Order: sequence, then structure tokens, then C-alpha cells
Amino acid sequence: MNHDELNRRRLLQSFASIALAQSALVSTEGLAASGAGSMPVPTKPPGKPGDFNFLAGEWKINHRRFKTDTKTWDEFKGEATCWTILGGVGSVEELRIPARDFSGMGLRLLDMKEKVWRDFWVNSKFGVLTPPGMPGHFEHEAGVFEADDMDGDKPIKVRGIWDRITPKSCRWRQAVSRDGGKTWDENWFMDWTRA
Repeated sequence: MNHDELNRRRLLQSFASIALAQSALVSTEGLAASGAGSMPVPTKPPGKPGDFNFLAGEWKINHRRFKTDTKTWDEFKGEATCWTILGGVGSVEELRIPARDFSGMGLRLLDMKEKVWRDFWVNSKFGVLTPPGMPGHFEHEAGVFEADDMDGDKPIKVRGIWDRITPKSCRWRQAVSRDGGKTWDENWFMDWTRA
């Protein structure tokens, strides 16, 4: 094998390695049945241990929640203590609202096989973990969690977003869609400041 053939072979091997790496980042879902001329649909970024490390510590929280019955915003203070567990595969949040005698627990776990985060909630008044856990991922410096739910007998979509993440602050906000995700109404904002 001469020098030119060796260089060409190395170049082809490099292209093959790049193509293989790129194919690992896309999903074949959504391909046309024939496959001709179809482009793969990119998958969501895989979750990784430590995505929730930003939340560990003590926090003061300003809540602003929309009251649908009065069409007004209810503002109140809260606090939280958060821990990273299982080497970054889990995050535990103890939320407290002393003025309302309320507490609850957020539990976020990374499904290591699926590489998807799941967000669970426990209200201290009931002590029951909400199944199945809202799935989500981190992309563009924000964590986006979305699930189908019911509002009485009507299907809705619920979305929770962690954004504005800095070493000293972050925000969680919630939105609801009643039209299958076409439009969203934000109904709860939590502005976190490190204590």
C-alpha cells in the first residue's frame, strides 16, 4: 500500500468515526416508511449525573402563583434545603412554607438506562409519591420537564422549567396547556436565591 492509499484510508476511517458518533446523537423515529430522502430526528440531550448539582444547598424562595378562581396572583415566601445524592444521580428538595404550615419534597432521579430525568413530588399532607414522575432533560442551560395530566375530566399538559441558573440563584416556573401543547399559560414562578 503506497503513501497516498494509506492517507486516503485514514481519512475514510476518520469520516466513518465522525458519522458513527453523529448517528449516536440522532433517533430514527419519524423516518418515512421508505427511508428515502428522510432525515433522522435529533433526540433530546441525554441526562447525566450532576445535572441538578446547582440546586444543592439552602435557599430562600419568592413564590408567585396564579389563582384561577380569582384571576389574581398570590405571592408568598418559602425556603428549601436541597441535597445531591447517589453521586449526582439524584437530587432531593425539602420545600417549606412556614407561614402556611406547608412542606413538601421534590425528588429528581436520573434513569441511567434511558438517560432521562424524572421529577417526583410528595406533599406532606398526603405523604404519597406522585407517579410516574415528570420526564425531562437539560438543554441550552435549562431543565425542561413535561407530562400529560388531567384537570378534572379534561386532558392537559404540564411543563416545569428550571432556568436562570447561576451559582447564587435560579428559577422554576410552571405552565399548563389545554390545547395539546399549542399554547401555554404560565401559572407559577419560584425565584430561588441562595441563603
